[in-house]
Amino acid sequence: MTPIQFGETIRKARRAIGLRQDELAGAAGVGLRFIVDLEAGKPTAQIGKALAVLDALGCEVRIDAPSARS
Repeated sequence: MTPIQFGETIRKARRAIGLRQDELAGAAGVGLRFIVDLEAGKPTAQIGKALAVLDALGCEVRIDAPSARS
C-alpha cells in the first residue's frame, strides 16, 4: 500500500461514518493539519498518530508476514 492509497482509505473510512476532518482530528487526538496531510498521502506521516487515527475510525490493522521459505 502506498501513502496515497493509505490516505484514500482513511478518507473513505472517515466519510463512511460521517465525520469531518476536524472531528476525526479531535477523536484521534491529533491536529487538523495532520489529518489533511494524512489523507493527501504525505509519506512522512508519523506512524503512531496514523495508528491513533485508524483506532478513532474503528479500523483494524492487519499485517500478514510472508510465509517462511524452506
